[in-house]
Amino acid sequence: MTAKDLDTGETIRISEIFGPTIQGEGALIGQPTVFVRTGGCDYRCSWCDTLHAVDSRYRDTWVPMRADEVFAQVEALSGAQPIMVSLSGGNPAIQPLGGLITLGQAKGYRFALETQGSIAQDWFADLDVLTLSPKAPSSGMETDWAKFDACLTAAGCKPDTALKIVVFDEADYAYARESAARYPHLPVYLQPGNHTPPDIEGRGAPDFEGLNQRLLWLIERAAEDKWYEARVLPQLHVMIWGNKRGV
Repeated sequence: MTAKDLDTGETIRISEIFGPTIQGEGALIGQPTVFVRTGGCDYRCSWCDTLHAVDSRYRDTWVPMRADEVFAQVEALSGAQPIMVSLSGGNPAIQPLGGLITLGQAKGYRFALETQGSIAQDWFADLDVLTLSPKAPSSGMETDWAKFDACLTAAGCKPDTALKIVVFDEADYAYARESAARYPHLPVYLQPGNHTPPDIEGRGAPDFEGLNQRLLWLIERAAEDKWYEARVLPQLHVMIWGNKRGV
């Protein structure tokens, strides 16, 4: 993979860059991280908690930046000390992120990306960590498994790849079981859904009682099924900061 994004002058639509903080979910939960959140998404999940990075009505808040400009901000935030960089969105797979990955890895930074698996990119193979998060029925979206498989093919053997599935109810749980059965070689992380999306300023308060109830139910449900391969995790950042943006 070459840094063609730099050569062509392509820009990345940036919703926000923030950190260092901790990764709040999935395989890297608790790990110090700088987040690069891109703008734009090909999905409209009913429970989306990052509408400011998804909905086109907020596109005037997204800033077009070159890969070197993005990485300069990452370096400034991390004090030029290599750290994990989480590429998120929206759907970051829409954006030309190959050049950013090339620049950062040359200086010892590592890159993780989370996507629903609807758009494959050749630069997936350059990632250090790839989290594929197909969306369960409660999202209102349908999974195109051919496109999902294309993402796995694009990634190849290089990144550490895992499944992460948000679960609200029995239908979502059944979907998670079926999804994991399709890819038994991938570790799977289950996360109780967050019902209360923030507004653009991050003021929406989470339903902590509902989150805790769903977490307990999900733990007990997986144990009842003896689904011992699944790891059930909370959204740690929501537990600490609620739905506040930039954490």
